[in-house]
This record gives sequence, structure tokens and C-alpha cells, in this order.
Amino acid sequence: MEINIGLEKEGREEVAKVLNKYLANLHVLYTKLHNYHWNVEGKNFFQIHSKLEEIYDGTAGEIDEVAERILTIGVRPAASMKEYLELATLEEAESVGIQGKAIIETLLADFTALIKDLREGIEIAGKHGDEVSVDLMIGSLENYEKTSWMFRAFLTE
Repeated sequence: MEINIGLEKEGREEVAKVLNKYLANLHVLYTKLHNYHWNVEGKNFFQIHSKLEEIYDGTAGEIDEVAERILTIGVRPAASMKEYLELATLEEAESVGIQGKAIIETLLADFTALIKDLREGIEIAGKHGDEVSVDLMIGSLENYEKTSWMFRAFLTE
């Protein structure tokens, strides 16, 4: 079926490529957040445990939004662990006990990478006149920037 939403096929495919990479990174992040939620140890246990749950709940919703946007622009989203691991640039974490500070440092690095990717994705989507994808990514960017600020504040001694 022909997709007629005012975007050229080439542009939709380029935007979908960016969004599929983001979707893959979100799945790796979601799994990592659960891993850390289950394995956090130390003096900040309750604070970190609770915050991780808040973040992975938000990530679950974002996963759905991104996948549905990819479908809306006429492309199939990546939908298997194999695809996610092939496309993702974020790395998984080992299932071991981990202190809160190490968790926050790792997540800050991941969020910094996501911020960079989102900025590039916004530029690509904008180049193709895909304002809806731009808006989706700007909302995500705002969230990662704010949470990164909070992570940096947490890490300040």
C-alpha cells in the first residue's frame, strides 16, 4: 500500500534507519535499566532502585512511540533481540552486584551517546521535512538532557 503522508520514500527510509538505531538502543537501555534495578547495592540502594524503575517505565513507553512512528512512515521497525544487538551502539551490562555511583556513571555515558544520536537524527528528519519525527526526538532529547543534569548533580561530591 502506498504511504501518502507528504514525505518522499527516500527520506522516510533514511529517517526510519535513524529511528531503528534509536529503537535498538532503547531496548538495550531498557534491559540494562532492569539489570541495574535488580542488582544495585550499597548506601543509595533505595534511591537508585526507585529512580531506575521510573526511568525504565518511561523507556517502555518511548519504545512503543518510536516503533509506531517507524510504522507510520511506512517501514517495519526492528523487532528482535538479534536486530537490536546488531543496530545498537549502547552496550549491555553484566548481571552482577553494582554500586549506585557506577550505575549513574554508566547511564550518564549512555545518555550522552543518545543525546548525540538524537541531535543527528533531528537534523536528518528535519532535512526531509519530517516534523513529527523531529518532535518525537526533541521530546526525548529534552528528557535525556534533564536526566543527565540530575545524574551529574548526583555524582558531584
